[in-house]
Amino acid sequence: MPFDGAGDLSESIQRKIGQIRQKFRSEFLKASTDRYESSDVERLWRDDSLVERYLDWRHFVVEDTLKMIHESFLWRKEMNVNEINENCVQKSLLCSGMHYLHGYDKEGNKLFWFRMKLFVKDAQLHQEKKKYLAFWLERNVRREPGSLLTVIFDMSDSGLSNVDMDFVKYIINCFEVYYPRLLSKMIIYEIPWIMNAAWKVVKTWLSVDAINKLKFVSRNDIQTYIDPEHLPLHMGGTDSFSFSYPPLPDEDFQSPMSESLSLDEDSELKDGDLDVKESSEPAIKQRKVLFADDEDGNAVSEVKSVWRSSTTHKGSLLHVSPAEELNFEQKRCLLILHNVTQNPVAYKVRTTAPEKYKVKPGSSSCAAAGSVEITVSLREGFQESPQDHFLIMAAELDPSVTGDNQDLTSFWEEIPQSKIMKHRLKCHILQDVKSALNPTPDNYSTPVITNSTTGQQDIHTMLLQVLASSSRLQQKLDQSLWTQKVIIVLHVSPLSHVCMEEVVGLVTVFPSV
Repeated sequence: MPFDGAGDLSESIQRKIGQIRQKFRSEFLKASTDRYESSDVERLWRDDSLVERYLDWRHFVVEDTLKMIHESFLWRKEMNVNEINENCVQKSLLCSGMHYLHGYDKEGNKLFWFRMKLFVKDAQLHQEKKKYLAFWLERNVRREPGSLLTVIFDMSDSGLSNVDMDFVKYIINCFEVYYPRLLSKMIIYEIPWIMNAAWKVVKTWLSVDAINKLKFVSRNDIQTYIDPEHLPLHMGGTDSFSFSYPPLPDEDFQSPMSESLSLDEDSELKDGDLDVKESSEPAIKQRKVLFADDEDGNAVSEVKSVWRSSTTHKGSLLHVSPAEELNFEQKRCLLILHNVTQNPVAYKVRTTAPEKYKVKPGSSSCAAAGSVEITVSLREGFQESPQDHFLIMAAELDPSVTGDNQDLTSFWEEIPQSKIMKHRLKCHILQDVKSALNPTPDNYSTPVITNSTTGQQDIHTMLLQVLASSSRLQQKLDQSLWTQKVIIVLHVSPLSHVCMEEVVGLVTVFPSV
């Protein structure tokens, strides 16, 4: 649908939203109001962004959008989605690890894993599995509304016995109908050649938009979409994550515990503002930090090293420095936010490991064209991890509401997700730890403890080396056993001499899709 400009786009969308609500009331609610959940209907009346997502996914065609909303609302009531929680899902499915949320792609979208080798077609569990998938999707939408998911179908070690076409069709409906504009992309990893025919059938169920989101990849090119730190070892990555339940490993961003603690409440950074410049090299500067009174009532003054970076992410509302990573080599680092708008901007910092980090201030506002410095500290007894992430959220405030009149709690509850700027940061890992996570043929068999600042870091590094080494040896053993079984079968087969060369080739090579 063509639009002439930004103003026309907003005006046209508002007209379409009004048409959707009017037609839904007259055509779908007229017969009966009991077939939908009242909370879903309420959201339709008040949440413009929800209606816009439905419209966008149906290319702003009103009739198609109404049909999609109708089908989505019927499904939500049938599955009782608004009330679904962990206790509603069969525990054996939660423990199975068939689905889970873990890690991010290069665009910052959360990864939703489907481990196909764990799928078993079972008619008795079909409804429970549908509820299980709905639970994960609804959980993510509630916690990060407006964010996208990248779905990964990990086809490693799977076969035809792991394909349930009815359930695959249900998965497609979840993203095509029930959750509009939730899917970023769908990555199919290492699809076996024997399953090509099944996927050709699946493609016929997909819309053109959904087909364009399909990415068929192998170990050689999956890093086009996902960095190694978010890929498991069998995909050539460095993530040693292993699913276990409880708890659920969905990397939920939370407010750091430091917001309610007093350790740094009276500390003040005394240096002047820094110039925020583009650079690829971080810099460490000495900063004087004043702490609260000690037990005897005397002021305590110490000089601490606070890591600060000169790399900058230029967001729409804030420039964020550092751009990508926080370095905790000095146990604390500085995060600088610079407001590039003409209005005050509210911000808050969240993390996947709130028990490990202290952030001051974790939530406040930044004046127009102003800057704020945020100190992020690693709590005593904890070690930073490549799995720890930080989320910076920012949104423009009404310039007429400032100072004591600000109610940021209500502001964050009411602001539409489409108006929130989000930027993710990860932890910088020292080079010796990186080498442990990604061992070379020369070092993966014999772990070597590298020099580090503390004994705890040495032990942590050694454990990572042992884990990576064990995983690679297990992969080689599994491959050898599988090859041996194939050779035994061919040895007793009259076609062994004919088929041997082809089968040995299939051990390591699958035809592309």
